[in-house]
Amino acid sequence: MARRSPSNAFTIDVEDYFQVSAFAPHIPRSEWPVRECRVERNVDCILAMLDEHDTKATFFTLGWIAERYPDLIRRIAADGHEIASHGYGHERVSDQTPEAFYSDINVAKLILEDLTGDEVRGYRAPSFSIGEKNMWAFDCLERAGYHYSSSVYPVRHDHYGMPDAPRHAHRIGKLLEIPPTTLRLLNRNWPASGGGYFRLMPYTLSRWMIQRVNDVDQLAAVFYFHPWEIDIGQPRIEGISAKTRFRHYINIERMEHRLHRLLADFSWGRMDELFLGKA
Repeated sequence: MARRSPSNAFTIDVEDYFQVSAFAPHIPRSEWPVRECRVERNVDCILAMLDEHDTKATFFTLGWIAERYPDLIRRIAADGHEIASHGYGHERVSDQTPEAFYSDINVAKLILEDLTGDEVRGYRAPSFSIGEKNMWAFDCLERAGYHYSSSVYPVRHDHYGMPDAPRHAHRIGKLLEIPPTTLRLLNRNWPASGGGYFRLMPYTLSRWMIQRVNDVDQLAAVFYFHPWEIDIGQPRIEGISAKTRFRHYINIERMEHRLHRLLADFSWGRMDELFLGKA
């Protein structure tokens, strides 16, 4: 059976559990090299899932991960998926100077391109940390040679978000900004993408939101999640707040099954092919 033409973008932010921004006060960067790294096993599981559903996806990958697991990056690319950039060290853009940010995105792009032999066209900011106060980041991305970004989530959130930003793909200079999917309802944007929301909401609600965006708004959905969100065996981090614990671990044991349903219920593809074309 021929694969359906994709109408939505399926994306994965390739980072490990100890690199989550909410854990930063509890896990210093100096500990990253000695922490148990579980990303390879989790990504291989995702690759098998995508293969089962004959689906191609975009993997926004940290340069830090790519340096340590080069064969993993080559496997992702060899399976026909897009390798895009998540920066090098998962530092929030809002915590960097323009010079430091440019260095981060440039070195990540070079590492990923060296491993795959293909141009890296896309970028996603860690924790969607581009907003009204650091729009200079788009100039840096354009200068570094990126073609598109998926870094502004048009929602209201305590850690990120730009609720008045466009909900659809739009140009900022020469760069195409492609936001994660939101549903406009009751004069507010509601998050319809993201592993945390997807784990929290009933699956039927997530499915309804994406279907409505497709049918009523006539927009392609952009869905994202992280490899650690399917990992029920990951170490539990001590000392975190109740809110952080709830957000990170809620319904992880149900995530893989829900992803299978999502892949079966919609047609999915790579960001670059859906929004930029195959060239």
